Amino acid sequence: MLEQTGRLFALGLDVIRLSFHRPFQTREFIQQAWFIAGVSILPTMLVSIPFGAVVSLQLGSLVSQLGAESFTGAVSVLAIIQQASPIVTALIVAGAAGAAICADIGARTIREEIDAMEVLGVSAVQRLVVPRVLACMLVAMLLNGVVSVVGVLGGYFFNVILQDGTPGAYLASFSALAQLPDLWISEIKAILFGFMAGVVACYRGLNPPPGPKGVGDAVNQSVVITFLLLFFINFILTAVYLTVVPPKTG
Repeated sequence: MLEQTGRLFALGLDVIRLSFHRPFQTREFIQQAWFIAGVSILPTMLVSIPFGAVVSLQLGSLVSQLGAESFTGAVSVLAIIQQASPIVTALIVAGAAGAAICADIGARTIREEIDAMEVLGVSAVQRLVVPRVLACMLVAMLLNGVVSVVGVLGGYFFNVILQDGTPGAYLASFSALAQLPDLWISEIKAILFGFMAGVVACYRGLNPPPGPKGVGDAVNQSVVITFLLLFFINFILTAVYLTVVPPKTG
């Protein structure tokens, strides 16, 4: 277990180091970013609408019980932007794009293409892993913005229509309590989650169990590992952020 963790961490460091080496695989990066966006954008939007609605309805009911209806908009929007949006983005990127990346590299590994590249002096990490990880980071950052907008609009709709909230109070409370660092931490989380999803997917693809069944097992393991790391890293980032940037008071 510790050995696997160390090798995964070492691969992450190699990706960071080789990202600045030339030549950079621009075509591979663009192709992977386009592919990841294509398989992720529709599921992300479809998931973000009910996710934002559930957060808005639950928090709206809670603040109503506490007699703080005027802060419904701020609580809902901040929860969506800071927590829900990057998590939804990471789950979709890991579940859709990460699984495809792991399967692709795993198939290359069992066909011994990776070994052939190393024999020829071509770095498989620089040629295959770096473009895919950077593409995951870019798409995750962009999708996070989409999820934030769609989730906030969904929360606004359900709060105003279903919970008899007022549009003015919803927007006023948000502008009173929100601050720009809330958006920055959301984007930082999305970038780090995209990096994590890409590295885990590539690592399991480079080290699958033997045979085609092993590739399928590696895909399942990559998704599960990413989900576990996701919530652990999210807890650390949230704790650090709330310590460095205290919440804004009304």
